[in-house]
Amino acid sequence: MAESTQEGERGALERLLLAHLDEQRRTRRWGVFFKLMGLVWLFALIGVIASIGDGGFVSTKPHTALIELQGQIGGHDGITADVLNGALNSAFSDRHTRAVVLRINSPGGSPVQAGQVYDEIRRLREKYPKIPLYAVVDDVCASGGYYIAAAADKIFVDKASLVGSIGVLMDGFGFTESMKKLGVERRLLTAGENKGFLDPFSPLEPAQVEHARAMLGDIHQQFVHIVRQGRGDRLKETPDLFSGLIWSGTRSIELGLADGLGSLDYVAREVVKVEDVVDFTPKQGLAERLARRIGTGMGESLMPWSRGALHVR
Repeated sequence: MAESTQEGERGALERLLLAHLDEQRRTRRWGVFFKLMGLVWLFALIGVIASIGDGGFVSTKPHTALIELQGQIGGHDGITADVLNGALNSAFSDRHTRAVVLRINSPGGSPVQAGQVYDEIRRLREKYPKIPLYAVVDDVCASGGYYIAAAADKIFVDKASLVGSIGVLMDGFGFTESMKKLGVERRLLTAGENKGFLDPFSPLEPAQVEHARAMLGDIHQQFVHIVRQGRGDRLKETPDLFSGLIWSGTRSIELGLADGLGSLDYVAREVVKVEDVVDFTPKQGLAERLARRIGTGMGESLMPWSRGALHVR
């Protein structure tokens, strides 16, 4: 009798333990399920935020598409042609876009990057002839910034905006006199007589200076051609129009560098006549910016022959 009682108690205990184990398994399964669902929702939310931040938001009604060009063109932290051209393509291809506004606040930058954006705008205007592109200038639209603006159907400025600076420069420093005072000797070995072109630690070579001036002159003429092509008969050419000077917004209208006074809201409301503005400006994440900086820094470290920076200014 005692043995049967013990067996019964043992069986009850085993059933209790098994039931407990089953409950733990169910709890773990539901825990895993809810964690997976949480991750799915998190990734979905990140995707929505990323699509909005990258200009991927799609409006369901007619709108004016906005793309911001803020800061330097090219360089470490500047906006690149690839990024800007991607945003332009998204804006033009959206079937609800009625016009594209490129709002510019830029002192310029790389002539290569500016030229690639200019060419892409011209291509998109031919592909989408019914969608105009307007440039709206905030504080500054100079040099490479104006290079890009010249592709617009019309350019609108504030009366106090700074516009122009149609010129090219290559800048750097020379340290030869400082080295003499410090008793430092420059030891530069090259294969190719001009491989040390404009080396800041060596005396200037007249032939190299002439070559640099000729190269800058070629790029300057490309800039002048672009402005003439984009602005056409609206330009009122003066002897100093392409000298690198910069003008107020009011004076830029008089010279034909701009078409009138106007802000983003004004252009959307009065020119496009579609007040709803959708922002297609690409927003770069921290990881992407860091990767670009690391990549650019590594490239520069592998190019010790590079001298100075070339800017459309």
